[in-house]
Amino acid sequence: MKHIFNKGQDPTKPTLLLLHGTGGNELDLLPLAGMIDAEANVLSVRGNVLENGMPRFFRRLAEGVFDEEDLIFRTKELNEFLDEAAEKYEFNRDNMIAVGYSNGANIAASLLFHYQNALKGAILHHPMVPRKGIDLPDLAGKSVFIAAGTNDPICSPLESAELQKLLENVNAKVELHWENRGHQLTREEVQAAATWYQKVIIK
Repeated sequence: MKHIFNKGQDPTKPTLLLLHGTGGNELDLLPLAGMIDAEANVLSVRGNVLENGMPRFFRRLAEGVFDEEDLIFRTKELNEFLDEAAEKYEFNRDNMIAVGYSNGANIAASLLFHYQNALKGAILHHPMVPRKGIDLPDLAGKSVFIAAGTNDPICSPLESAELQKLLENVNAKVELHWENRGHQLTREEVQAAATWYQKVIIK
């Protein structure tokens, strides 16, 4: 997978896995990593799927309708890539925090849904529920921050609340942060995520 790896100054810090939104690339979320933890390793990945020339992490059938078969395949592909990257760049595979926006947040949530040990935690900006009606692994010890917009036309507030509930039902600790905005990624929610990260992940 196309990616960027920036080695951090503090090897005890988590590695931040950056996952862009539709039409983005591996450069998009680098400023977020600086705001969240300037000392951490950064692994920023580009999605392997193209939709009308725009990179994504998995296919969709329509707006808000995921291609479930492709989602499962791409989630496995990303999880295996993370194993390889940890070996290649010599970072702790068990100490990884995903930072995803929109489509990137959805694939990060899918990692949590399908692989118990894929992530230590996640910051999900405007995610949807990746799959419904499946049994999730026990996520005890995992921490998740969800940033959602009260006026988000793509990801309804109900969807954000449902994702929180599904994760909490399998023992993840979840904080749901609301902005009175739409689907855009705001500086305020990134700052809220950074505050959460310092308080919950770094302590």
